[in-house]
Amino acid sequence: MSASSTAHTPADLWVFAYGSLMWNPGFIYEERVAGRLIGAHRSLCVRSVHWRGTPERPGLVLGLDRGGSCVGVAFRVAAEQAETTLAYLREREQVTNIYREATQRVWLKDGSERAVAAVVFLVDRGHAQYSGPLTREERLHIIRQGHGVGGLNADYVLATARHLQEMGLRDEELDWLAARL
Repeated sequence: MSASSTAHTPADLWVFAYGSLMWNPGFIYEERVAGRLIGAHRSLCVRSVHWRGTPERPGLVLGLDRGGSCVGVAFRVAAEQAETTLAYLREREQVTNIYREATQRVWLKDGSERAVAAVVFLVDRGHAQYSGPLTREERLHIIRQGHGVGGLNADYVLATARHLQEMGLRDEELDWLAARL
């Protein structure tokens, strides 16, 4: 993995990350750049019954929900790693099929004003795990009790909030939750 590289081909794969993929991608990439997706926003709206919770005590993880915009990380994956990376992402992100895989335009925030077509995972509002609107206190309660194969739900929220802060980004909701966890 390298932080930045300029040589790329049109067959390279771009992946947009907005949650744990930002700080724990789990795949080999050639370039890592801040990027903005327009038309969806980062939201703690997915009841996690595997990675950060169980069916009996679900956790709460991030999804890209419709409306607004989201600043996250765009990863460029070399063409020869694209198929392996997509298989890995589908296994990781689609355990319960809560997300719809799509290709969306992501604007890179590297001074180039480039837009790339990136794979994104958008939350499916019709899925049983979609939480719908919750108060901050309801989210906090769910996160405090969540624990799944990926560890404590609180650790997930804290790591994501910390990573966003390291990128110079503020997420009011995550910051509020992190201060109480």
